Amino acid sequence: MEWNKVLFVCTGNTCRSPMAEALFRQKSKGSVEVKSAGLFAFFGGKASEGTTAVLKERGISFEHTSTPLTKELVQWADLVLTMTENHKQQVIALDDEANGEKVFTLKEFALGDSGSLDIIDPFGGSLEEYRQMAHEVEMCVEALLEKTREEQRGDEEDDGN
Repeated sequence: MEWNKVLFVCTGNTCRSPMAEALFRQKSKGSVEVKSAGLFAFFGGKASEGTTAVLKERGISFEHTSTPLTKELVQWADLVLTMTENHKQQVIALDDEANGEKVFTLKEFALGDSGSLDIIDPFGGSLEEYRQMAHEVEMCVEALLEKTREEQRGDEEDDGN
């Protein structure tokens, strides 16, 4: 599966999906277009203080304004990765064409079907809870990028290169 446009989705687009967007953008080195949105987001909100602080600790500068999820955004993306199973079901309900072919939880797509498929929501929590969420998201992003590299190597071998 080749994807050039990735959309991360959470509830308010202030904690988890901006974290995933920032980490993915940094680790993919801009090789893939990436956006984030929230099912119940308002236009123009800032990333939460916890998300901003944890990204800053990691040396990642990230200007973020929240974006509500729309059917057009779902259709823009080649791959939609949600932070929870509930988010996944809501995305599919928003755009019934976006089914199991392109909508997954981040954990489901990156790590497979093992354990809980939800990324913890640190909203209103301590900085340590934001760090735990960032670690969980980062493990998934790294697995996702490794999966992409493996698929690209497999495609090159199939082409005889």
